[in-house]
Amino acid sequence: MLGAAPVIAALIALAGCGGGASQDADEPRGTYTAEITQASFPPLQGLGQTSRMRVTVRNAGRETIPDVALTVDGLAAREAQPDAMDASRPIWVIDLGPVGGKTAYVNTWALGPLAAGRERTFTFVLTAMTAGTHLVRYRVGAGLNGNAIARTPADTVPEGSFTVRITRRPRVSSVNPRTGAVIHRAP
Repeated sequence: MLGAAPVIAALIALAGCGGGASQDADEPRGTYTAEITQASFPPLQGLGQTSRMRVTVRNAGRETIPDVALTVDGLAAREAQPDAMDASRPIWVIDLGPVGGKTAYVNTWALGPLAAGRERTFTFVLTAMTAGTHLVRYRVGAGLNGNAIARTPADTVPEGSFTVRITRRPRVSSVNPRTGAVIHRAP
């Protein structure tokens, strides 16, 4: 029975080698027209403040977008210390990403096919962790593997950015004693 172990190990290794069709084999090739119709994220936030970032994408073309995706850069920064075990430091913690939008990519979310004329909103719940002025960039994709390309009606990449200042002072909150409503004031 000892001779079977190397054979089993070899079969397991061979099965995990990535044989077969490439992961982008099912993604259609083509260019799809998409535009950002709305984007919002508070430009002033305080440490520990939880905010919503929203980006709404509309299919401005005639064909269904195979898998409308949003890539977001700028939610984390690289640590300057060369000996840091993990050089990535969060600027915002992602409390909740777009529902149903998880992918295998670290900074990309996908919400599935988007029919012509329809819209889909990517909503993030983020908590500010690092004071300073930060740039968050986002861009729309028509798929995850590069075969399906998103372009605006003006033939540019559908993208945008937010400049956000996170103050060191946390947001001030109080409770209205008559109504029980929580009142938030900017830092």
